[in-house]
Amino acid sequence: MTDFAQRRTMMVDTQVRPNEVTSYPVIEAMLAVPREQFVPDSRRDVAYAGENIDLAPDRVLLEPRTLGRMMDVLALQNSDLVLDVACGYGYGAAVMARIAEAVVAVESDEAMAAEAESRLAAQDVFNVAVVRGPLAEGCASQAPYDAILVEGAIEIFPDALAEQLREGGRVVALFREGNLGTVRLGRKLDGRVNWRFSFNAGAPLLPGFAKPRGFVL
Repeated sequence: MTDFAQRRTMMVDTQVRPNEVTSYPVIEAMLAVPREQFVPDSRRDVAYAGENIDLAPDRVLLEPRTLGRMMDVLALQNSDLVLDVACGYGYGAAVMARIAEAVVAVESDEAMAAEAESRLAAQDVFNVAVVRGPLAEGCASQAPYDAILVEGAIEIFPDALAEQLREGGRVVALFREGNLGTVRLGRKLDGRVNWRFSFNAGAPLLPGFAKPRGFVL
């Protein structure tokens, strides 16, 4: 029988901690949340591998080192209301729910949204609300958010999401430029999100986050 608890500890010790994740709440949460419960059943054996795990076409669960460091950079507080964009099966939301006050998890894929709801409930995670809808539109009805995490690559950060971020709030997103992916931390100051580089990572481009393509003859 697979010892997932041992794999979870090994994941944190060999992938997460060495990747400059120093936040104790993030480490504690990643040690506590059973990652294997938030992937397709056929992928459970690779739940703790150091790579992105395919969930659906162009959708992945980010590798542990990337997701852990994104949460570390986001510096979540226990009073935060968090918007989790592209929640997939709900793993990232489950981890953040152990740190923040509440999480609103947006998912456009109906099947994955249903999986997220059932899997979060099975793990007694009750401070996450899964919302079905276009990822780039977020969930304006619950805004403003103290923090936003985008679980996939983007080329642009939509105005709709920027408007839902509280003044002084933080957002972490993975920007794709050609073959290069850079994770950036944004802070909203005077109504604008100002970005700075954090680290390099890779993921598929999320639907709704591509730059408009210019018309070419």
